[in-house]
Amino acid sequence: MDAKSLTFSFVSSGTVEADAAAKRLSQRYGQMSYDQADIVVALGGDGFLLQTLRETMSTGKRVYGMNRGTVGFLMNEYRENALPARLAAAVAETIRPLEMVTVDDAGTSREALAINEVSLLRQSYQAARVRISVDGKVRLEELICDGVMVATPAGSTAYNLSAHGPILPLDAPLLALTPVSPFRPRRWRGALLPKTAVVRFDILEEQKRPVNAVADHTEVKSVVSVEVRESATHTATLLFDPGHSWSERILAEQFKY
Repeated sequence: MDAKSLTFSFVSSGTVEADAAAKRLSQRYGQMSYDQADIVVALGGDGFLLQTLRETMSTGKRVYGMNRGTVGFLMNEYRENALPARLAAAVAETIRPLEMVTVDDAGTSREALAINEVSLLRQSYQAARVRISVDGKVRLEELICDGVMVATPAGSTAYNLSAHGPILPLDAPLLALTPVSPFRPRRWRGALLPKTAVVRFDILEEQKRPVNAVADHTEVKSVVSVEVRESATHTATLLFDPGHSWSERILAEQFKY
């Protein structure tokens, strides 16, 4: 990328700190719309970066995050100087989201995309009962649990890691299937699936034990079935400073206590 010709769209998470940074940067480097800019610079935390990625999904826009929030695993360090040269040297990581298709207890179908994970969570005090099928074959007749999720490599260090799921390298052709507080089978800790897998969850006793499904920040209440697969059409592209790529961060995370 030619640093001198780059154009930017600075977007803020809405906090005082992020708004002030967006104002300073736009005055210094110019401000373009999403459609016109070469690069969208997201100022905030990881949650806001994921929101920006969803908004620019499959547009070909590159997104560069700078940390002005409380969580910054996906973000680059905030610095205002020499930003065009910094972005011209940035490393691109292209990821594919998960596609979630749900059917609720009223028979309504909904679709949503998830960059990190699709998770099912119990809605009441009673544990959920879930049947799990992979590529049309039942693999687990009944999982009694607080929840269960399918995570991408990009999302493997988020909720998946908190639930003791495996960390996946960004270029691994895998998905992580991870239970949340499993009660039965007590020793089941999940599975690694090929990224081509289609995972289906059927909720057992859905009236007595209601379950919600969440694709990143899109929640569907009282689902009776959920199907999850990697998208064949949607992509998102993130930019990282050299030597601080997402792949490097995911690798480093595996050696932390």
